[in-house]
Amino acid sequence: MILNCKDLTHREINKIIRNAIENGEKELVMNNINGQGYLFAGIKSDIRAIINGVPGNDLGGMMDGPNIFVNANIQDCVGNTMNGGKIVIHGDAGDILGYAMRGGRIFVKGKVGYRCGIHMKAFEDKIPVIVIGEDAGDFLGEYMASGIIVVLCKNKSKFDSDYIGVGMHGGAIYLRGEVDERNLGKGVEILPLDEWDVNFLTEVLKEYSSDMNTNEKYDISSFIKLSPLNSRPFQNLYSY
Repeated sequence: MILNCKDLTHREINKIIRNAIENGEKELVMNNINGQGYLFAGIKSDIRAIINGVPGNDLGGMMDGPNIFVNANIQDCVGNTMNGGKIVIHGDAGDILGYAMRGGRIFVKGKVGYRCGIHMKAFEDKIPVIVIGEDAGDFLGEYMASGIIVVLCKNKSKFDSDYIGVGMHGGAIYLRGEVDERNLGKGVEILPLDEWDVNFLTEVLKEYSSDMNTNEKYDISSFIKLSPLNSRPFQNLYSY
């Protein structure tokens, strides 16, 4: 199904999406998207969608199942409380990508803004994953409770954003290249990769390269792992 979204509101587009799913559509091509927010919010389906244009805030918020491929940049808060499915962005992403994300995968070809992965958490057997091709802004992985973030640091050998993993109390951040300890949040340590890390990175980067339509291979030994020192980094601030 091909949908011309010019001059349509997000409510109109989402209504068409839901009707298409009810009618058994498996793939939806959405043209002339221009800032409409909340697309696919709360959608529970395995529908595949190709978006041509720049979606607005909260793309895929609370969704569970769709596979969305965006052939442009995206705005803020994409994947907000996302429960399952995949969002692939062939461009850059704005701030707070994957806020409170608890399942599914988000792949970004370019860079992302501030506070990517804030409050990420796992839910039952779901583990949320974000892979970033280039760079990420400050406060990456802030207050992470679980989940995984991978930053490939293309075109640079050192990750130099600040406040990485502030308040992090679960999950892991993998960086390709180097990082100074002064850039890390308090309570975050640098660890070598173990066997599980190597196997996971090999699998997810193969999937990432396929979705980005490249044959790029990555030297897994060039990655480092950031992990929290304990599960209650602010326990001394409370009386219980």
